[in-house]
Amino acid sequence: MRRLTLAVLATATMLATPSMVLAADLTIGLAASPTSMDPQFYVVGPNSAMARNIFDGLVNQDEAQRIQPALAISWKLVDDTTWEFKLRPGVKFHDGSDFTAADVVASIHRVPLAAKNSPSSFVPYVKGIASVEAVDPLTVRIKTKTPDALLLNNLSRIAILPAAEEKVPSGDLNGGKGVIGTGPFKFVSWSPQNNVVLQRNPDYWGEPAAWDKVTFRTYTDPSARVAAILAGDVDMIESVPTADVGTLKKKDWLQVVSAPSNRVMYLHPDQDRDVSPFAKGPDGSNPLRKPEVRRAMSLALNRQALVDKIMDGEGAPAGQLVPEGYFGYAPALKPDPYDPGRAKQLLAEAGYPKGFQLTFHATNDRYPNDSLVAQAIGQLFTRVGIQTKIETLPGSVYFSRASKREFSLIMGGAAVETGEASGVLGPLLETYGPGAGQGNRGRYSSPEFDAALREARATVDDARRSELLQKAATISMNDLGVIPLFFLSNVWSLKAGLHFGGRTDGYTLAYDVKPGPQAEAK
Repeated sequence: MRRLTLAVLATATMLATPSMVLAADLTIGLAASPTSMDPQFYVVGPNSAMARNIFDGLVNQDEAQRIQPALAISWKLVDDTTWEFKLRPGVKFHDGSDFTAADVVASIHRVPLAAKNSPSSFVPYVKGIASVEAVDPLTVRIKTKTPDALLLNNLSRIAILPAAEEKVPSGDLNGGKGVIGTGPFKFVSWSPQNNVVLQRNPDYWGEPAAWDKVTFRTYTDPSARVAAILAGDVDMIESVPTADVGTLKKKDWLQVVSAPSNRVMYLHPDQDRDVSPFAKGPDGSNPLRKPEVRRAMSLALNRQALVDKIMDGEGAPAGQLVPEGYFGYAPALKPDPYDPGRAKQLLAEAGYPKGFQLTFHATNDRYPNDSLVAQAIGQLFTRVGIQTKIETLPGSVYFSRASKREFSLIMGGAAVETGEASGVLGPLLETYGPGAGQGNRGRYSSPEFDAALREARATVDDARRSELLQKAATISMNDLGVIPLFFLSNVWSLKAGLHFGGRTDGYTLAYDVKPGPQAEAK
């Protein structure tokens, strides 16, 4: 097999014949390993990104999260609650079988099965669907329970599998059986916490991928990831540590690509338990239940300093969960100012003039500088009287324990998966229950918030829907159901002979990597 060096030498030829497929390998260093090969099991970034290399939805999201035709080439509203999709003809699954409407029906029906034991399932994306039927082999009709303006956004999250897999459990896919999609690459193998190997799908319905074989290697240690790209062991890495950006930019044979991110870092406090395992006032009760305590914690945070000093400027302070420019962004919601004096005053008013005891849990290998950010936050809390201990854990341990609610205050990162505000407001803040609030580990609950979000989902008029999403965001931020920290930037480094434009969702998709010069590489 010819290596990437051949790809670089052949750049001129590739530019002259863009449809030509180059026989070469690509090796990518990931920051986190996928935890499942079932694309419908767990809504988490590494899983969703890997799935996009292998699977398609009826619609997909482009690099800016705009909805694009995929397995559906067109759609229309028959009435307020009936959508009709025309499917792309001639599409083949990786096993050679034909893609038809029956596969769409089965894939949507499978989502609740795949949700079994999921820390955060895909059920919220299909819970508004009343029925789905195959009108003919290339036509699907979906009826929603109410008018659903977000159906396309939600469907962009649902991978389509062969109908024969409707009853196949996640465990089978994790064993390598039935990882069959229609995407640009076929599944070859998965070694958890180590690597995923894919090969080019020669029958892909779109422009053929540039790579015969792609190997994704996991380097949870940021230093090891950087060392791998510097040593030439990989052709590209994601989640470049902010402290290393300058060093990598100085290497003539490397380039750094930075793109605005849709991912917000946030704190999730335990809000429904009178007694919480790691947050205790003098009487043993849970201080985090009090809104004034949560506001004091927010005011204790120097967000700009976190971005400037810990993130090396790669990010922006957050006062809500969606960045500016996304549908549902509320212009009036600004980050709380850094005001430790006011924070101390609010703690005293809440009955904690001498603070309280808190252990704060975070990952140490999932997000850029996550351990350093956690340590800095702990120091900021301690300065206002909250006696804070920090415990950081590998993501492979942390997330399952957080979902079991073993902690009192956690740090997480949430992406606007659907490309608009409900895609993050719902999972993190909607009242927890079957098919709702699956990422709401703090168990925030507000009837007013839930009502505004429900109405927004059922409102087709864009102006009114934006108004309702902003209302829901305002309610939740006034309550501080979660405490926003900052928006990340997505940063990659890759060899100078490659082209990659970056994505707002932070996904590292091999299909987006092309041989060729990078515009503004330096």
